[in-house]
Amino acid sequence: MDNSILEPSERIDDLLTHQLHIIQSDEVFSFSMDAVLLARFAGIPPRGKILDLCTGNGVIPLLLTTRTNADIEGIEIQPRLAGMAKRSVGLNGLEDRITIREGDLRDLYKETGHGVYDAITVNPPYMRLNGSDIKLNPHQAIARHEISCTLEEVIQACFRLVKPGGKVSMVHKPQRLSDIMALMRQYRLEPKRLRFVHPRAHLEANMVLIEAMRDGKPEVRLLPPLIVYDEQNQYCPEIMDIYYGSKEGEV
Repeated sequence: MDNSILEPSERIDDLLTHQLHIIQSDEVFSFSMDAVLLARFAGIPPRGKILDLCTGNGVIPLLLTTRTNADIEGIEIQPRLAGMAKRSVGLNGLEDRITIREGDLRDLYKETGHGVYDAITVNPPYMRLNGSDIKLNPHQAIARHEISCTLEEVIQACFRLVKPGGKVSMVHKPQRLSDIMALMRQYRLEPKRLRFVHPRAHLEANMVLIEAMRDGKPEVRLLPPLIVYDEQNQYCPEIMDIYYGSKEGEV
């Protein structure tokens, strides 16, 4: 492993069982389970063009290469994270599959044009900006709070960038679900699949996975709940399969 590509405080982590590696640092926001679940849940084409918004250090594009032969792009507004993502792509020899852009998702359509992507994934900032609970670390604050983009701006960008009939897949907090669905319909993204993720069977959901289709007909499927931990505090079989099992299928 070539450690010469690392900046101070960075490390190279193994990415599940897909023989992939990713550059991470405790100084910036690292990927977590929500990104892994989204990469498995998302409806993506076998070929074509896929875009990952708020790509961070590029974990979702890396994981999507195990499911599709499509060209994959990621866009990240934070220069440090975008740089880490680009180096992770090179580390895995995936420069011909993945392109990382440093920029603002709100302006991307001005460069690419409208309706150019077959599918879009996004793990956006979850928290509204209120000024009281923002972390002092600016990298983590931007990743978690709607500082650089609001939920509406994310959904508007998805509408502008995805093709008619294309799919948009998002992971978010259940508390924002009514906002998400209302904004998706406002921007002609019809919710089609919905799945709640529960830390344990008896606890409320703490994540929601939602897939929409641009200009789709009104019809939504509510999928079975996904339970993370069993009574022995071990990963449930489906989570084990997502992390360590087969590469194909949907969450």
